[in-house]
Amino acid sequence: MRIVDVREITQPIASPIRNAYIDFSKMTTSLVAVVTDVIRDGKPVVGYGFNSNGRYGQGGLIRERFRDRILEADPASLRDEARDNIDPAKVWAAMMTNEKPGGHGERSVAVGTVDMAVWDAVAKIEGKPLFRLLAERHGRQADPRVFVYAAGGYYYPGKDNSALRGEMRSYLDRGYTVVKMKIGGASLSEDCARIEAVLAELDGKAQLAVDANGRFDLEAAIAYAKALRQFPLFWYEEAGDPLDYALQAALAEFYPGAMATGENLFSHQDARNLLRYGGMRPDRDWLQFDCALSYGLVEYLRTLEVLQQLGWSPRRCIPHGGHQMSLMIAAGLGLGGNESYPDLFQPYGGFPDGVRVEEGHVTMPELPGIGFEGKSDLIRVMRELAA
Repeated sequence: MRIVDVREITQPIASPIRNAYIDFSKMTTSLVAVVTDVIRDGKPVVGYGFNSNGRYGQGGLIRERFRDRILEADPASLRDEARDNIDPAKVWAAMMTNEKPGGHGERSVAVGTVDMAVWDAVAKIEGKPLFRLLAERHGRQADPRVFVYAAGGYYYPGKDNSALRGEMRSYLDRGYTVVKMKIGGASLSEDCARIEAVLAELDGKAQLAVDANGRFDLEAAIAYAKALRQFPLFWYEEAGDPLDYALQAALAEFYPGAMATGENLFSHQDARNLLRYGGMRPDRDWLQFDCALSYGLVEYLRTLEVLQQLGWSPRRCIPHGGHQMSLMIAAGLGLGGNESYPDLFQPYGGFPDGVRVEEGHVTMPELPGIGFEGKSDLIRVMRELAA
């Protein structure tokens, strides 16, 4: 049993949308296929992965460093002998051979992308949905029903408050009970008017979260916190730079409601520092670590250990990214839910065909692996890479 190839292609997921910090006009993603010599139904088992949106494709790093380390490793060193399978932790260790600690920015995305494909292959080899495999390995009861919220509300050329309301109404009509919009890309008064418009459209039938994408300095973050206190928000997300823990801690003095951050922290060490120094409150705040950006599930398990050590429940985790890998982790390891992109970043966003949002939740189908084969537009692109 061995990995015989790791293939990568960088694909565009460009869109004219923007948040407070970046636009997505030239955004890309890496699509990866991990090909094994294990045969199921007459075909080799192939695991698939891709990096989460908001970070560009990592083809150079994958092809120049991490692919070769896997293929050059002794196949026996990557095996899980007890389960007659590939061991994701051993593959992860092979990828990180000769890598110095720290410097998590782009390297963590490349490793996380390959790690996703490895876990997809491992679950397919066992013939199980990944969420059930994870639950079994961690002595938990899997719950295929997962809370999801609709992420949108981007700034878009010519998009006025009427169009913003229409977008949010469409999420409400599709079964979501929490929606999210961007702030920080306009003036405070304009953003407050946008929030008021959305809340009027939701009319108490759903809750609203807002996301500043790390745009604010301390003064602006506090000004927004004071203004946002008047609104019944689900959370106030990523006000300042993700590594400015002092800014995040200061906000708790001005904003009594729920805050959220963590999508741009890429290691368990950074997660630990956020919980030590960022003033996050385990009774109300939310953590958004995204395994596809932060060295994958192997590292995410370390992050969950950090949470436990510091008194946090995994139920306070609602990962960023809107991909099926985090859905699997949420269902298998008991996270609080997952982000979703109903209309954006296709074919990578969304759910398997036929999965519908009902009262803010989706129920994961019983598909082996991560379930990419159940999403027809996505698996078509994936199989082209593996062919």
